[in-house]
Amino acid sequence: MSYRPAICSMSLGRAWAHHISPKFTAAATSGLPAIEIFFEDLLYLASSFAGGATPSNQILAAHQIRRLCDSLHLEIMGIGPFNNCEGLLDPVAKAAKLQELNLWFEIARILGTDVIQIPCTFMTEGVTGDISIVSKDLREIADIGAAQKPPFRFAYENLCWGTFNDTWEKAWSVVKAVDRDNFGMCLDTFNIAGREYADPERADGKVENADVVFRESMRRMVKEIDVKKVFYVQVVDAERLSRPLDKSHEFHVEGQKPRMSWSRNSRLFLCEEDRGGYLPVMDVLHAICDEKEGLGYKGWISMELFNRSLTVEGGQVPVEHANRAMESWRKIVKAMAWEDQVEAVPVSRKPIKQVLKDSEVVEISARL
Repeated sequence: MSYRPAICSMSLGRAWAHHISPKFTAAATSGLPAIEIFFEDLLYLASSFAGGATPSNQILAAHQIRRLCDSLHLEIMGIGPFNNCEGLLDPVAKAAKLQELNLWFEIARILGTDVIQIPCTFMTEGVTGDISIVSKDLREIADIGAAQKPPFRFAYENLCWGTFNDTWEKAWSVVKAVDRDNFGMCLDTFNIAGREYADPERADGKVENADVVFRESMRRMVKEIDVKKVFYVQVVDAERLSRPLDKSHEFHVEGQKPRMSWSRNSRLFLCEEDRGGYLPVMDVLHAICDEKEGLGYKGWISMELFNRSLTVEGGQVPVEHANRAMESWRKIVKAMAWEDQVEAVPVSRKPIKQVLKDSEVVEISARL
C-alpha cells in the first residue's frame, strides 16, 4: 500500500459549531480521499433526531454518514475514539463499556471500516494502570472484535496527557502484553513529540534536555516497534505558546492536564511553522516511515487537528481547514520524497451537491 491522506472529521470544525454535510463536502472538494470519523460528529447528528442520541438514532446517523461519504466518493478509514475502556475497577462500568462496544461494531459495519481507535485512558478515578489488568481488558476487547464477521482491528494510542500510558513506549508495552494480531497501534506525531519533546508548562515549550531526550526516544522506537503492529498514523504539529500554560493562562481548565489544554487549543497541520509550529514532527514521521532508517510504515496518514479555530462559526471554517490539510499533505509528500509512492491528488474538485435532505440538517448548539 502507498501513502494515502485522510482527515479526522472534527478537524474540519467541531460538531456543535459545524454540521457534517458541509464539512465532508469541503474535504471532498479539496481533494482529500478519506475521512476518519470522530465519534462526536456521529453523536451530534444522532442527537438531532427525535429522542436524542439513542442507540437506534446512532445507527440512523451512521447510515446517513455512509450515504454522504458514498455520494462524495470519500472512503471511511476508521472510527474513534473508543474512550476509557481499560483498567476499569467497577465491574458494572466495565460491562457497560463492553455493551457499548457491540453498538460500535454495528456502526462500524455500516460505515464500512474495520478499524476502531482506542486511546489510553485519561480517567483519574475508578481506574488502575496495572498492565496485567489493562492488557486483560484490552485482550478481551480484541478477542470479541476478532470473533465478529467481519473481524475488527483496534489501534491503541498513547495520549501525551494520558493517566498511565502517555508515551509510545508504554503504549507499545500494552500492545505487546495484549498479544493479539488484531490489536495494534495508532502512532500520532503530536502525542509522541508532545510528550518526548514538548512541555507547555515551561517557558521554552520543551522538556529539559529536549533534543537529546527526543533523539534517543526515536532511536528506541525504530528499534523496538514491529511495523506490522502500526495500523495507521496520525499527523499534526502544535504551536509554541507565548507564555507557560499555568493557572493564569487563558487555555487553563481546572482539573485538566496542561498538555490536554494545549492539545485542544493549539494543534496545527504539519509544515505550518508560519503559524507557530515547532515540534520535531517530521522527524517522528521519518522514524515511522523511512524504509532504511525507520520502521518502514506505509498506509493511511490521517490529519487529526484540534484547535480553537474549529469552534469559530461560519461556512468558511470547514473550507479553510480542508484546504490547509491538503496544502500540508503536498508539503509532506515533497519533504518525505513520496512523489512516486502516493496516488495523484487533484488540486480541487468541483463542489458536490449535499446528500442530506434539508429536513435532516439540524443546527446543534449545545454540547452533549
